[in-house]
Amino acid sequence: MSERKSSEKRQLKEKLVTYYEQLFEGNEAIKKPRFWEEFFLLRANVEYLSQYVNSLSREALIGIKKPLNLLFIQCVHTLQVDDNIIRDINALQTLCALFRAVFQKRMADLSFDAIDTIVGFDAAESQMKNLVECVSRFLMQDYPVSVKNLSLKVLLIVLTSDDNVSHNVLIEYLMLNSVFEAIIQILSSPVSRDRHGYDATVALTLLLNYRKYETANPYVIKLSVLDDEIAVNGLGCVISTVLSEYVRQYLLSEEQPAVGFFGQLTNIVSNILLPSEAPHSTIRVSEGVLLALYEAIHLNRNFVTVLTHTRLPSQPATPTSPSPAVDRTLQVPFAVPESPTPVGIKQPSNLMGTFLTLSSVLLQNIKDERSLSHAKLCLITLTCVVEDQHACIFLHDSNISFEVALHKATMLHRRVKDKLPQSRPLVCVILDLMVEFLISHLTKNFPCELYSKSVGIVHRLLCYQKRCKTRLDYHWKGVWNALMNILKFFASNEQVLPPTIATLTLSIEVARIFNLFITYGDTFLPSPAIYDDLYYELIRMRKVFDDIYIMALKHSNGPLKEVCDRLIGNIVNIRAISTHFVPKIDHWCTANEIGSITPDQVLDVVRSNYDSLTLKLIDGLDHYDRYTEKPKETLFFTQLVRSVAQDVRGSVLLSRLEQMTLLSELAAT
Repeated sequence: MSERKSSEKRQLKEKLVTYYEQLFEGNEAIKKPRFWEEFFLLRANVEYLSQYVNSLSREALIGIKKPLNLLFIQCVHTLQVDDNIIRDINALQTLCALFRAVFQKRMADLSFDAIDTIVGFDAAESQMKNLVECVSRFLMQDYPVSVKNLSLKVLLIVLTSDDNVSHNVLIEYLMLNSVFEAIIQILSSPVSRDRHGYDATVALTLLLNYRKYETANPYVIKLSVLDDEIAVNGLGCVISTVLSEYVRQYLLSEEQPAVGFFGQLTNIVSNILLPSEAPHSTIRVSEGVLLALYEAIHLNRNFVTVLTHTRLPSQPATPTSPSPAVDRTLQVPFAVPESPTPVGIKQPSNLMGTFLTLSSVLLQNIKDERSLSHAKLCLITLTCVVEDQHACIFLHDSNISFEVALHKATMLHRRVKDKLPQSRPLVCVILDLMVEFLISHLTKNFPCELYSKSVGIVHRLLCYQKRCKTRLDYHWKGVWNALMNILKFFASNEQVLPPTIATLTLSIEVARIFNLFITYGDTFLPSPAIYDDLYYELIRMRKVFDDIYIMALKHSNGPLKEVCDRLIGNIVNIRAISTHFVPKIDHWCTANEIGSITPDQVLDVVRSNYDSLTLKLIDGLDHYDRYTEKPKETLFFTQLVRSVAQDVRGSVLLSRLEQMTLLSELAAT
């Protein structure tokens, strides 16, 4: 009776667990061919395998190196020669668990030790070649969704085994044995793209950033020359779908229920205390997709046309596999019920519009390092767009207009109302986005680098308009006032924000834009009246430029002498305008016995005294240094890719496929 009770307490051991134990103990049974045939027919127990490896010390793990090598070789052999889908799936799941468990041990030299522990140095080159070939075959040929997802999962686990992608020696095998064609084929097929496009795009992004500053990365080269329109459009579709979903979820999260008196009072007090606070966004954007958009624009000139392709609104694709490679729900952590876009706000109709809408959200919220990184990446991406001649032609085409919603911060002096966006050329949307950013982040923690990039985008657009004599119908006073407010902020906060090379250089960039308007504005501003308005604003805000001149003069004898002298030289013409016209206006008021002059009267005085105005010719106003990633942004992108690798590693799912679900999927194929 006691024996029966003890047997009841004894837990049943899964058959595959027995096989694992025989393998790690070096049992003679593992030498029999039938052992491995049955091994891969049994559902892979990734939990047991992971727990077993994690429970070992580093020394003990090295002690079972031979069994691990044998397990890896048998997995790859099964993928090569066995057409049984069940065995292939179990082999892929075993590889996922094996890679993940060993990588988590964090050995002294992670990549080299991991390679030796999992594969063995002697067999590594041939076995990894075989594995990559199998993964490519699964992705390119007609295999079930689960097989493709697991193949991508193997890739992503390998790619994210080290935070620093460039130090991950395992990726070298993916350089020698390319999966680029397999990824492109996924992006080219609408069905595969919907099921696996996100994972393939993230994998491609990581591959593009492997040692790209040190050697010739074959993926960078191949993407640069890719002219397959279907594949390029497919990549754009994946990025557009993901970004559109983030915009949709942000809109839904911003829908607030009506608040009572105390709620309104709280909002008023908050606005008084924090007048320029943007609403905190609960959105957590996939940095991998944002980086993929940047890489596509930066590397492939054909991708510019994809930005402007009009698309019908679509719901985000949902993977049909029970176990997608990446858990996308981790990228948007809050739960939002499925519902249509809120009434009154239309979704952008192309990738460029979607990106601008998302950028308006990300540029509102720069409260920590991660959000600053997102904002910087958006501005760098926009810089690449506006430097492209073909993109600028489209952006300025008055016959091609889009309705793009931009999200603005609520400030004390204005109330943001939900308005239907007007249909305009996309360049107007970009200028609106830059103006909104410039006026909404004049704080003590001044993001000077972001301001410099934003001002640089405005400057590049003006250079194109001057070069092509494009007269854009736009509210230019908004641009002028935003730029003047930057100088006013520097001059009035000199004690809190002392001048530095960065802030003075930004002031020079602002002054150069005004000089560009002054010198060439008559060739690209929409009418002479707008050009006259420019002079009116410069005269009206002359104190700002006088204060900046005094500040620069004050610091021109110290370590900032060179940059201060450059600033003084760039505001000579601006101050000359006020010096010339203010006495004329005063004389006119005296002659006409008028104490208070109207704007129209000021403009009349300005128009009648242009001929006597003498200005200094400043060279190079329409010149700018083209964007280059290396060496200026090398550190930024290295840190960004590290963050992407960490996020992807945390979102790659490791779970056993349910047998009935898998059989149902196989029966449907």
